[in-house]
Amino acid sequence: MAMLVSSWSKDIKSLPENYVFPPDQRPKELVAPLYNPPIVDLTKSTDEARQQILEAGRDFGFFQVMNHGISQSLIDEAMDVLLKEFFDMPAEVKARAFTAADSSKRCRLYTSTFQDIVGKYSVEVRKLVLKILDLICEGLGLEQGYFGDELSRIHLLSVNHYPRCPDPSLALGMQRHCDPNVVTILFQGDTNGLHVFNDGKWIGVEPIPNAFIVIIGCQLQIISNNKLKSAEHRVVTNSEVDRTTIGYFIIPSYECFVEPAKNFG
Repeated sequence: MAMLVSSWSKDIKSLPENYVFPPDQRPKELVAPLYNPPIVDLTKSTDEARQQILEAGRDFGFFQVMNHGISQSLIDEAMDVLLKEFFDMPAEVKARAFTAADSSKRCRLYTSTFQDIVGKYSVEVRKLVLKILDLICEGLGLEQGYFGDELSRIHLLSVNHYPRCPDPSLALGMQRHCDPNVVTILFQGDTNGLHVFNDGKWIGVEPIPNAFIVIIGCQLQIISNNKLKSAEHRVVTNSEVDRTTIGYFIIPSYECFVEPAKNFG
C-alpha cells in the first residue's frame, strides 16, 4: 500500500487495520450541539471585542472571529493554490516530499503563484493574529506590546489535509491534544471536523463562512496564569469529502522562558 493516504483512500471500501484506533480512543462520544458559539466581531467597539475574546478564552479556550478584514477572495485563492499545487499532484510527486523517518523535513513549493498568493495570505493572517494578541494584552492588563518580540518570534503556516475515511467511527484525523504554542489561528473551510472538549463533553465547531478559529495555546494559558485556558481539541474524519485546513501558529523564540506575567505573580 502506498505511504500517502491520499493516493489510495478514495478507492477503498473499508479502513485498513493499521489505521483503526484502539476502542477507547475512537470518536464514539456524542458530540453536543453548541447553541451559543463564541464569536468575536471585530467591527464592534474595541471594548466589546476585547470582552468577547476574554470571555471565550476563559469559558471555551477558542472563538471564531468575523469581519476580520481578510477578503474571502484571498482566502479562496490560498485554499485553491494549496490544493492544486500539492494535494492534487500525482502521488509519485507528493511522495518525494514525504518521509516517515525525518519529521523535521519540510515540503517547499517554489512556484511564483504559490509564493505570491500564500505570501499575501500569510501577511494578512499575521496582522490579524497580532491584532488579537494586542486585544488579549489589553484585556489582561498587560503593558502594550507584551506579546511582541520574543513571545511571538516564530510564525509557522501549516496545511493539514484529511482524506475521506470509509468509517469515521474507527479513526481520527488528529488525536485529542492542546496546542503547545501561544495561539493558533485556523481556517477550516466549509467542512466540519474540529471538536473541542468543554465541560466534560465534545462540541462540534461549525464552520462559519469567512471566519477564522482562534485557539488558545498552552503557553498563553501559562502567561495569563490560567485566566485563559488552552482548548483541548481533536479532528474527526469524513466519509464523503476530503478536508483541508490552514493553520497559522504563533510560537516564542526557542530561548524564551514562558512564565506567568508579573501582573499575576
